[in-house]
Amino acid sequence: MREIRAAEISHAVTELIRRASFELPPDMLVALGATLTREHSPLGKSILANLLENARLAHTEHLPLCQDCGVAVFFLELGQDVHIVDGNLSEAVADGTRRGYGEHYLRASMVTSPFTQRWNTGDNTPPVMHVNIVPGEALKIRFVSKGGGAENMSRLFMLQPGAGSTGIMESVVVTVKEAGGKACPPLIIGLGIGSTAEVALTEAKRCLLRPVGRPATDPEVATLEQEVLSAVNQLGIGPLGLGGTTTAIAVHAIALPCHLASLPVAVSLQCHSARHAEVIL
Repeated sequence: MREIRAAEISHAVTELIRRASFELPPDMLVALGATLTREHSPLGKSILANLLENARLAHTEHLPLCQDCGVAVFFLELGQDVHIVDGNLSEAVADGTRRGYGEHYLRASMVTSPFTQRWNTGDNTPPVMHVNIVPGEALKIRFVSKGGGAENMSRLFMLQPGAGSTGIMESVVVTVKEAGGKACPPLIIGLGIGSTAEVALTEAKRCLLRPVGRPATDPEVATLEQEVLSAVNQLGIGPLGLGGTTTAIAVHAIALPCHLASLPVAVSLQCHSARHAEVIL
């Protein structure tokens, strides 16, 4: 049994938030650079160049990549042989979130009483946590900052079992078309297929953390990813919704077993400021 102190987790969370908020991940920088060479629209090229310059300035000047500093979402893989001491996991993650957003002057976006007073909590807590128990004695923490514009355009479709890949593709295209420029394209599209409604939504968001453009390990799913990406980029929405051939940079999908009477399809959109970071303790 390995012990990990709650304070160590809190410190790691604070550092993840700092890294993700000011440093666009290398895979996303490479992907944006590649789209710049492929984009056909002069305006689209100009926007992509500005996005890359924004990322450079955020890193060098220690400025947030975006004014919407997002909901703090964590995916944790907790080894079954780990014991958290001097505190508990949920409180440690919340404390790290509070300090990460406070110490770096990041916008707090979380509100309570969501359909009445909508009071801002002032420190961007509570964070959203998804915890999986896995073999081993390590704790892997993955953080994603999920902005409101892209999150608002997430969708869940409960398709008929026979809808197949055509139905899945149509669901994604409808989602992206409805989103237009609201989700701040170019997008990363997370796609959760199968299982149940709540699992499909969670896994679609988890897919956003995959290195940009890395295909699914299942050849059938990898083929679907490319077909969906092609269909989305034919919409002509383009960077920031102002027209072009780069509406999405990548589609990351996962297919899971599901009930014989259903076909859940969850679509989670991530904006061009695809902020995420991870650490293993």
